[in-house]
Formats: sequence, C-alpha cells, structure tokens
Amino acid sequence: MSRDSLLEEFMEEVEARNPGEPEFLQALRHVARDTITIEKAHAEYARARVLARLAKPDRMVEFRVTWQDDDHRIRVNRGWRVQHSNAIGPYKGGLRFHPSVTPSILKFLAFEQTFKNALTGLPLGGGKGGSDFDPRGHSDAEIMRFCQAFMMQLTPFIGPDRDVPAGDINVGTREIGWLFAAYKAQANEFTGVLTGKGRSFGGSAVRVEATGWGLVYFTQAMLAVQGEDIEGKRIAISGKGNVATHAAEKAIACGARVITLSDTSGTLIAPDGLTFEDVAWVRACKEAGSDISEPPRTCNAKYHDGNNPWEQEVDIALPCATQNEIDGPMAQALVDGGTRYLAEGANMPLADEAVATIAKANITRAPGKASNAGGVAVSGLEMSQNSRRRFATPEEVDADLKDIMRTIHARIADEGRDDDRIDYSRGANVASFRRVADAIASMGAI
Repeated sequence: MSRDSLLEEFMEEVEARNPGEPEFLQALRHVARDTITIEKAHAEYARARVLARLAKPDRMVEFRVTWQDDDHRIRVNRGWRVQHSNAIGPYKGGLRFHPSVTPSILKFLAFEQTFKNALTGLPLGGGKGGSDFDPRGHSDAEIMRFCQAFMMQLTPFIGPDRDVPAGDINVGTREIGWLFAAYKAQANEFTGVLTGKGRSFGGSAVRVEATGWGLVYFTQAMLAVQGEDIEGKRIAISGKGNVATHAAEKAIACGARVITLSDTSGTLIAPDGLTFEDVAWVRACKEAGSDISEPPRTCNAKYHDGNNPWEQEVDIALPCATQNEIDGPMAQALVDGGTRYLAEGANMPLADEAVATIAKANITRAPGKASNAGGVAVSGLEMSQNSRRRFATPEEVDADLKDIMRTIHARIADEGRDDDRIDYSRGANVASFRRVADAIASMGAI
C-alpha cells in the first residue's frame, strides 16, 4: 500500500472520531504524512500502534471556572488541560487564556508540544491547557481572582513529576505568580509545579526571552549550513508579543534589519529597520494593552492599517503571532518578495495552502516544533534548577539555550537531508517521532 493510501486510511478513521476539530486534524496529518511509512517499516512501532495512540491524548480534563468580578457578579468560564503524552517525561506545556481557546486548538497544541519537547533532548512529555477567559477589559484584581479560581480546579491534576504547566498567550510572569501562589496554598508545598516563574521564587534567567532568542539561534544555524550569516539580512516578523519582540531584539543585536512587527489590525513597517527603542515601545504597548497604530515621532516605522508583514521584500520571515496566520496569498507575497528562509515562531502559523506555496518555491522552512522550542527548553532547565535547588546565571542559561537549538538543528538536518537540501519539516517530524515511538514501544500495552 502506498504512503498516500496508508495516510488516507489512517486519517479517515481519526477524522470520524474527532469531528469539528480542524486544527488538531491538521497537525496530526502533517506528522502522519512523514511518519506513517516509518511506523509500518518498524516492527515494534507497528506492533505498538504508535500513531494510533498518539492520535488521542492520554486524557483531557474539562472543568468549570467560577469567579467573581469587581461588581460582585458571578462569572463562569470553561477550563481545560490536555495531557497528551508522558512517554518520555511529565506532561509539559503552556496555559492560554483567550476567547479563541477550544478543545481542538488545545489538542493540536498538546500534540505539537509532545514532538517539540522530544526534539529538545530533555525528559519532557507534552501537554497544553487554558481557558476561554478573555483578560481584556478586566481589572488586575479580576484577572488575579480568575487565576486563583482556575488553579483551584487544575491543582488535582498537576505536579512536578506529573504535569508542569507554563505560560502562553495572556499568561505571563505575573499570571504565573498568581497561579503558583494558588497552587502552593492548596497543595501546602513549595515545588516546581509551574515554569516561567519570577526569579525571586524559583524562575530561571532568560525564560522570558528564550522562545524569541531561540528562534534567532535556530535561524542562524539554518543560514550557517548555506554559508550565510544573519548580519545584514532583512527580516519580517509578525506579532507584537513576547516571542516577536525578543526575536526582533536578538536579530537586531546580531546585525539584521527587522522591517516589521504587527498586530491584528495592521503592520508597523520600518524600511531601514527597527531600533531597540522602537521594539521597546512596541513591548510597552503590548504590556499596557494598547495598540501600535500611533508610533512616536522618534520611531523609525510607520503603521499601515490593514497591511500584513508579508508584503515586504525580505530575506527571512519569522511568523510569531498565531496558528494559520499565513494563508495562500500571503505566502505568495513572500515568494514574490524574494524571501528565502522562514522559521516559525508561532505554532503552525502556515495554513496548508501556504505550506504548499512555500514548498513549491523552495523556500527553506523550519517548523515551529523545532524553531520555537527555545521556550520549553529553558522551562526544562528551570525544572532542573528547581530540583537541585541551585540556579544558573543568565550567561549559563543562554549558553545552554544556544547549544540546545544547535543540537535540534543538527538532529533534524540529519533526518531531513536530501542531497544538497534539508527538508526541515520532515526532519523534525521524523526525529521527534522516533524518540517518542521508542519510548512507547518499550512500555508495552498500557
């Protein structure tokens, strides 16, 4: 039976069990396309039915979050934790508070997290969680009470050797502090049950910067294989959040020219490149909950309402906003603009038609499970620091982060090399699948 026939037979069965979950099915198809023949050719993987097991999370916990607003009204939200696989370590993945959160999105994120964590080489499983709570328009006191109510429901299902959540969209260091305090009060113990903590109570240096910095380190490794350097390269970045701004700062520090940052309404465009001061202003806007449509006079950029970052002539694209943010026409704009490299800072930021367009144009693309693994890598380092009660310096963590990102690159380059080209997507899927599959096949039918 051909690969395509095997894939369609597998996906037909999975789709029947998971109706109305497009994001999860999209992510599963991407991995299965590259790994289904590997499973069939490996007797132990086939016997263990690894893909069929990974197509369903170990468990998915859903709960009600009841909290009180500043006017003493009772509010009700939904919360979830998807524990996808702990084959190689405790469940590990972020918490997202956003009205777009659905079971399908969390299942897709947890599934991707399993493979991303496997690529780091650290003993981490995959999970994801969150709520449909929207922090916008709520006071700090309301957000704190929501975090406390959310953790009251989540506490029974997590632990330092069971499931270690972290931050994600709208869950930063402040929210992690509130969540950790609520866990500590309920469990009556001080353990490293969350990562992304403040450094005063067990957090790691460089954790806030790690995803964005790691994205640039991975991009540098991609360029080095081709005998190129990031210095002087024109880079388009989407988003204005943590990943986008720290990637921008690191790229600027390395001599690149960052041309764009963006929000949902438009794009900040700087033909001559953003400065550190420009990026700091964008971050301050994000932290204040304001938009970036009115940059100060000192800013090198102008805001273009309704534009997207992919209409510029750039060498490198770093999508750092959200899943499926680049559609087919946007991908074609990147092709027409001369883009040669794309590394994903967000999880699955390319829609299927965009992936096809980028591949047809031979743009070198790194999938998020590889290129944005820096955040979870430093979260793993934070877990190690909590366990041994000894904390590393920023320089030590940064050096470890660089080493992990280079190792990830080398690992997937070996798997994805085809003559003088590297298929980073296939390499990442196969390398991570082998590690998870080895563990699953070794543990029997359980």
